Amino acid sequence: MEFDIYCDESRPDLFASKRNDTGHFIVIGSVWFTSEQREEFKKEIKELRRKHGTFGEIKWRAVAPSKLIFYLDLVNWFFDKHSSCQFRCIVVEANKVNLAKFHESDQELGFYKFYYQLLHHWIFDFNQYHVFLDHKRNRDQDRLKVLRRCLANSNIHSIIERVQALDSHDSQFIQLADLLTGAVAARFHNITESNARLTVIERIETHLGHRIWSTARSESKFNVFKIDLSGGW
Repeated sequence: MEFDIYCDESRPDLFASKRNDTGHFIVIGSVWFTSEQREEFKKEIKELRRKHGTFGEIKWRAVAPSKLIFYLDLVNWFFDKHSSCQFRCIVVEANKVNLAKFHESDQELGFYKFYYQLLHHWIFDFNQYHVFLDHKRNRDQDRLKVLRRCLANSNIHSIIERVQALDSHDSQFIQLADLLTGAVAARFHNITESNARLTVIERIETHLGHRIWSTARSESKFNVFKIDLSGGW
């Protein structure tokens, strides 16, 4: 089968932070579905936008009382797709990352190593994958090429067709990844400064039947991988 994967992240700046206190998390999220569903899903999200008169960029920071019903309907849409549209994120406790020992003191390298961990464990044999990341400026212009090569080398029975940067303005699915990733990050940071955002979190948790937190490896619809940097899951 052929799959599309759309990715975004929350708080990658924490790798560069001088803060050493605990409880600050980098979250990298991804939305997965078969490539043949792309146009159908795109059309349905556009219809939701039209229904609610919401045409700006979908993102966690844009959740507001005036747009709340749209965002709740979008969450409902995602869960109504069941296994046809899945979400996976990796949660990294920033102060436990040893950049000097494991990442050559290179924040950017460390960031893309965690991207690899997010993607690698959900890539299965005999499939083809198209990976789209939100565009960001990298010091090393070959980061995405290296990420694709590493994924290809460790998944020799699958085809990693591309690892490509897109502007989030041009991709509703990167925007959806931003929304779901932001909700996970807010829950891990226990941020409730916005009643509208808290309502979106609670709607997600109603669908899940539990609080947003680390899930079992087998969870396929809404998988939260809180990586244990001492080893293991």
